Amino acid sequence: MTRYEPVIGLEVHAELMTDAKMFCGCRVVDSVEAAPNTAVCPVCLGMPGMLPVINRRAIDFALRVALALDCEIQEHNVFARKNYFYPDLPKGYQLSQYELPLARHGSLQITLDSGETKRIGIRRVHMEEDTGKLTHVPEGTLVDYNRSGVPLLEIVSEPDLHSAEEVYAYAQKLRQLLRYLEVNTGDLEKGVFRVEPNISIRPAGSKTFGTRTEVKNLNSFRALAAATEYELARQEAVLEAGGGVVQETRGWHEGRRETFSQRSKEEAEDYRYFPEPDLPPLQVQEQWVAAVRSRLPELPDAKVSRYVGVFDLSAYDASVLTADRPIAEWFEAALGAGGEPKTVANWLINNLFALMNESGQAVTEIQITPEQLVELITLVEDGTISNNTGKEVLAEMFGSGEGAAAIVERRGLAQISDEAALAAVVSEVMEANPDQVTAYLDGKVSLKGWFIGQVMRETRGKANPQLANKLVEDHLSTLEG
Repeated sequence: MTRYEPVIGLEVHAELMTDAKMFCGCRVVDSVEAAPNTAVCPVCLGMPGMLPVINRRAIDFALRVALALDCEIQEHNVFARKNYFYPDLPKGYQLSQYELPLARHGSLQITLDSGETKRIGIRRVHMEEDTGKLTHVPEGTLVDYNRSGVPLLEIVSEPDLHSAEEVYAYAQKLRQLLRYLEVNTGDLEKGVFRVEPNISIRPAGSKTFGTRTEVKNLNSFRALAAATEYELARQEAVLEAGGGVVQETRGWHEGRRETFSQRSKEEAEDYRYFPEPDLPPLQVQEQWVAAVRSRLPELPDAKVSRYVGVFDLSAYDASVLTADRPIAEWFEAALGAGGEPKTVANWLINNLFALMNESGQAVTEIQITPEQLVELITLVEDGTISNNTGKEVLAEMFGSGEGAAAIVERRGLAQISDEAALAAVVSEVMEANPDQVTAYLDGKVSLKGWFIGQVMRETRGKANPQLANKLVEDHLSTLEG
């Protein structure tokens, strides 16, 4: 795209992992697991005379996110009725925030494949309630209200994104942040983390925004990137053909790999926001904000900087180890058990992760502990077992949870590192193969590797490779002299 400049902003909706819904006491976990329309009460069903009450825990979670995004917290904010026909909300309107949201004016730094970093503005962070779930069947549409009223955090970016790559990087980084803060699982397939890009293009060099479309039904990062690329190309084709882009909401069809029109896109005034009369304004005092700030964990960017600066890891290794908070905590537990940072990182990234991927287990589900990995690394480094044997032992530890030393002892895997015992084996190999010794002395130096192989075979692979190599060289040097 050379004649046009993409201009993209993202709306992200994240369900918050609270015990109760946003304005009532219904359990959130039941909204997923219970039979349809059973995890509800008169409040979330919008029965006449029922009064909502703000879930303080949900506001706590929202403040975590706002502070992590370096937003300005609004001391005075108001919930409003968003008057739009919601067939999946029994009240017929949604409780949300608009003019006076919880937080504004933040930012999120992303890193592109080229290594370039870019800061994306955050326009607003606000609270609202989730809708129910519609299921379309041949006979009509079924409505399950279990999810209605679940706390929903909306994070709206500035239109600072200009490519599908940037959109992908932003969504992934925001998901990582929410998982670090332990407020959202980040599961796109289950719909608890939903990303909706607002996409437009304008002539290169223009400062005037083009007509935007919003894309929904995106349940993976791949779909997000593909839909963004498709929509940019579609809008360019429309303009090149002399047409005009229509402001609308479009869906993504995974099978056809294309967007399709769903409905016209409303402006904010079409929702007729007005303050919710049954809820007083929410006052967020500085003491409350300070308490939430004090409980924030070390965030991914700070953790990467520390791993590079303090542990001397590469930027790549640091980013891999900090991708998920449980992995970073597992890594640091191994360091606490005496592991050396670079060595532990290598074993984790090159060996343990492969076993986890093969089994489909997360680091919180595996049997092997950080202390056991350090025990294994120690056995390799002190020469008790070889590096290859260490990988074999790790696989057995992963499957059984048994400690490395116990496996090595039970299976007799310890290397022969006794110099006198190994020298005797070398002498036996030389005496048993006089023709090869003669050939070596006549100039066939490649036979040195063959002798080492014979030593390893005689010891059933238990000879310390470095020591075996040294003793073979010493023996051959003596014969040459």
